[in-house]
Amino acid sequence: MNTALDRLVLTVPEAGAQLGLGRNASYDAARRGDIPTIKLGKLLRVPKIAFARMLEASTKIAPTT
Repeated sequence: MNTALDRLVLTVPEAGAQLGLGRNASYDAARRGDIPTIKLGKLLRVPKIAFARMLEASTKIAPTT
């Protein structure tokens, strides 16, 4: 049985929730390219590695307070 921790990808709403976004805002962000996605057939998924790299890169750019 695969758990969320075992999977290599997240759903768009799962990734968005980690950013504090709702379902619609998550899909909007994915559509804009703000959340990295891959298409698997009809499914849109977020690779965990690309998502982690995106977050890591954003912390290097964002000013610290």
